[in-house]
Amino acid sequence: MALKPTIYKVTISLSNIDKHYYDTLNLTLAQHPSETTERMMARLLAYCLHASEQLAFTTGLSTPDEPDIWERSLDDQLLLWIDVGEPPFDRIKKASHIAKAVKVFTFNSKSDVWWQQEQPKLSTLPIEVMQFPWEAMQTMASFVERTMALSITVSEGSLFVSLEKGEVEVVCKVLKE
Repeated sequence: MALKPTIYKVTISLSNIDKHYYDTLNLTLAQHPSETTERMMARLLAYCLHASEQLAFTTGLSTPDEPDIWERSLDDQLLLWIDVGEPPFDRIKKASHIAKAVKVFTFNSKSDVWWQQEQPKLSTLPIEVMQFPWEAMQTMASFVERTMALSITVSEGSLFVSLEKGEVEVVCKVLKE
């Protein structure tokens, strides 16, 4: 029998000063059995950086042909493909051909090694690559509860996250624009 995802309910008071986007988001996050809590929180932060009416989480890890997050237009064009982690070059190359914009958010302790290995190839693609600091993702993971209320303010590429259990600043480092 297959393991089922763990479901989290998250309410976010989002103030994205960089994009002039302000909203209260009520999200349901499904954590795949093989997904770490740090990765789930990286998905959440990537979502908050690009929040819009059409942005949506996909089935993610269980569907290899889909990104973690996407934005589709009303006529079903793929506007934005967001992958979290260290995706292989071929996957990102394919995504760059089918989506108008592709963004990768790397976040874990091996991100620097992955970037050193993949940078020469990825630099040829019209994509953006960002990095969340591993220590900040570990702090975010320590705050996780099945039901959470967060306040997130985005300013100059940094995310200021506040919850009942504490707060953390996550500085999003741009590796490739």
